[in-house]
This record gives sequence, structure tokens and C-alpha cells, in this order.
Amino acid sequence: MDFTLDHRLNGDLTIVTVKGEIDVFTSPKLRETLLELVESGALHLVFDLGEVDLLDSTGLGVLIGIYNRLRSRGGSMTLAGANDRVHRVFHVTQLTKIFVLYGSLEEAVRASAFTGDTTP
Repeated sequence: MDFTLDHRLNGDLTIVTVKGEIDVFTSPKLRETLLELVESGALHLVFDLGEVDLLDSTGLGVLIGIYNRLRSRGGSMTLAGANDRVHRVFHVTQLTKIFVLYGSLEEAVRASAFTGDTTP
């Protein structure tokens, strides 16, 4: 499956939709795009991972780096729609202690809009 990355604004939230595999080959593009978003002022990111087939350690590194950058600026990051395989990666690495993973994008947007902060 091809890797694609799109984003759109929803109020104060930036919804980032990722499709395909997030791995050593696609992580540089993911990092570059996310850094551009953060540098342009996006502070609250909601990731739609509903069509992500694979997430490796390189992809996790990108997400953690962006998370740290957002938190240092008072921002937040939420993940939504991860399939069982991707969710398991977060569970095994114990990153579920850092990231809130919602079952659907709608849940994540509602929670983010309601609380204004989506990290534990």
C-alpha cells in the first residue's frame, strides 16, 4: 500500500490522516510534514491511523519526537482508529501510558475539543 499523509483544520485541532506503512522508508516524510505543521503553529494534533497497516520503531520515534515538541509548546497529540496490530505496538512498548488512543476519529475529536488537552 502506498503511504499518504493529509491534514486539515477542525477548529483548533489539526487532523492528520495517515495511510499505509509508517516505517524506515516513510518516516522521513512523516517527520518533515509534522515539523512543518508544528512550526506553522499547529499545537493540537489528532492522528487518524485507521488505514495504517504497519508502524515500526522508526515511526514510533517520529511520533514521540513530535509529541515532545508539542508538549514543550503547550500542545497535545491524540491517536485514533489504530487497528489491533498498530494498537499492540503501543501496548507492547508501553506508550499507552503516554498516548491516548481512541477507537475512532470522532471520539478523539470530541474528547480533544471538550478537554483541550488529550494527553494523560
